[in-house]
Amino acid sequence: MTTLKDVATRKPVLATIRLLVPAGAARPAPPVGPALGFYRLNLMAFCKDFNARTQKYKAETPMQVTLTAYKDSTFEFVVKSPSVSWFLKKAAGIETASGRPGHNIVTSLSLRHIYEIAKLKQSDPFCKHVSLEALSKSIIGTAKSMGIEIVKDLD
Repeated sequence: MTTLKDVATRKPVLATIRLLVPAGAARPAPPVGPALGFYRLNLMAFCKDFNARTQKYKAETPMQVTLTAYKDSTFEFVVKSPSVSWFLKKAAGIETASGRPGHNIVTSLSLRHIYEIAKLKQSDPFCKHVSLEALSKSIIGTAKSMGIEIVKDLD
């Protein structure tokens, strides 16, 4: 529960910015530059901090960033793991999903793949309190909507 002191000392928020930036490749060029420059935020500080936080990921992995800009030109940001659809495409080895899910099956994945993706997504700060079973069911639903069949074991 927040106290009155926390509310009184809270910084006024200027904007909340969502970006999709490749891991370890943040540069003051688009899409980062125009988004942060509009609010007069320090581009190089963001780029250095983001690249340091995402150096453990493979290059060109799309990382979701939620940045909170404050009125005193400071910022905080949270780096989330890549989207479930990106993980499914990488696991299946496909470029695009089905144009007609439910009618065209593009490929199939095993439950082991789903479990591994769920374990990776559970490390995300917004999913850490969700059970592996619930995450797995959500990932299976996403896979079905992409035209990926889920089987017990791949033959």
